[in-house]
Amino acid sequence: MAAQSTYLELSEDGGGSHKFYEVVHDGLQVTISYGRIGEQGQVKVSSFATVEKAATAAAKKVGEKVRRGYAPAVRGVRQRRAVTRRSTESLRSTASQAPVLWRFASGAPAFGIFVDSERCWVGNQNGDVYTVTHGGTVTGRFRLPDGVKCIVADDFWIYAGADDGKVYDLSGKVPRLAYEIAEDVDIYWLDIHDGVLGVSDRGGRITTIDHEDEFQWARKGAGDSAWMVRCDDDAVYHGHSRGVARYDAADGTPVWETGLAGAVLFGWQEADSVYAGTSRSTVHRLRKSDGATQAVYRCDATVFSCATAPGGRYVFAGDNHSSIYCFDQSGERLWKLATGCGSAFSMQYLDDRLYIVTTDGTLACIDATETAIRAAQAGTVPEPVDVKAAAGLAVMEPTTTLEIVELQTVSDVNGGVVVECVREGERLRVRVISEGYDSRRNVQFPKGVREAGARYLVEGVRYSERGGFYRAYGDIRRLL
Repeated sequence: MAAQSTYLELSEDGGGSHKFYEVVHDGLQVTISYGRIGEQGQVKVSSFATVEKAATAAAKKVGEKVRRGYAPAVRGVRQRRAVTRRSTESLRSTASQAPVLWRFASGAPAFGIFVDSERCWVGNQNGDVYTVTHGGTVTGRFRLPDGVKCIVADDFWIYAGADDGKVYDLSGKVPRLAYEIAEDVDIYWLDIHDGVLGVSDRGGRITTIDHEDEFQWARKGAGDSAWMVRCDDDAVYHGHSRGVARYDAADGTPVWETGLAGAVLFGWQEADSVYAGTSRSTVHRLRKSDGATQAVYRCDATVFSCATAPGGRYVFAGDNHSSIYCFDQSGERLWKLATGCGSAFSMQYLDDRLYIVTTDGTLACIDATETAIRAAQAGTVPEPVDVKAAAGLAVMEPTTTLEIVELQTVSDVNGGVVVECVREGERLRVRVISEGYDSRRNVQFPKGVREAGARYLVEGVRYSERGGFYRAYGDIRRLL
């Protein structure tokens, strides 16, 4: 009996769903492929005891999709829908040059940046993510399947949100799929707090997903083009074309909404305030408790990005004229200088340095000390060092392949933690079986490597007090 294939598509106008679903029945096996139109998508294979049972299961899957609006189609006729990119039009600044200490050309316009005490991360629209030391040495390179929208941290886990609708964990040697967002969601920005992912999108929605990549809640904001999402213990803050809203973190209950003049293009947060950069050349500081405006920071052009010094002592902004600004907490402008390398799509301040990623793909380190700024305003700046990646730098790509190691008993483990994948209904859960851990708690674990009954050795796990789950970190190896 020849294999029987049914190919369906659902494509909606106005930026809605644009996805495919294919069911192939071949003897005892049913293979299901699904994803965004024009992409390879994901594949799941199921085996059945008889040909008849396999045929019944295949027909059931097709029927479910047809009832949801899918229709028969021919693969390849509809093309992949273009992913929304923020405008990269960047004008030249007329301000004095900022004191750039070093700069690294990543190769494409860059949105993603994260800076911690050890290194800087930059992610660009080619899907490349580089790690660079504070002194300007490139130490690592990841390549993701699609452009990087943003890079965020949650404790010591580092995540990159990509245009393929997936969020990758970059904390280990190779990228691992951590969260998978619905095919019809055009990600604009994301944030993660204690394992819970917040996603803002083109349609003005805010969606939260828990640590096991399961939907929590979603809300449609008053506007669209939602470039801002920030999460904390109690709330999710959502910025879109008409303002900023606060939602309860647990269930999405609206708490307040503050309208702003101009679309929100970036967001930042401190303990008691959120900051929204807008298309009307302003950054607004809003009180988290009630959304009241605490201060307004006025720039000379559309604000692409903003950040603060700890506690909001200084507020920084980057505009679409390749200028960066610094204000005091009350709103007084302290200085304005030129980047010399494009407009800052994102930025972060750490230890008297302002790090920016720009429209021309540069990661730049700017000396933000008072001495350096005064010298720059007087026309004296250092010669920036142009950082290069070593020609032989290894490129790490996402994979579901694991190193396999032999282990006789769980007690043989030395320096690692053993976890086991178990089936719970239709879900695959991962739980710790090493001594000293609560085996009833689930573990946040990459989806692509889960297999029922398999055991894995991980470097370690940490317990999340708020979420009541464990999180695996470090390298993952499968145990025989």
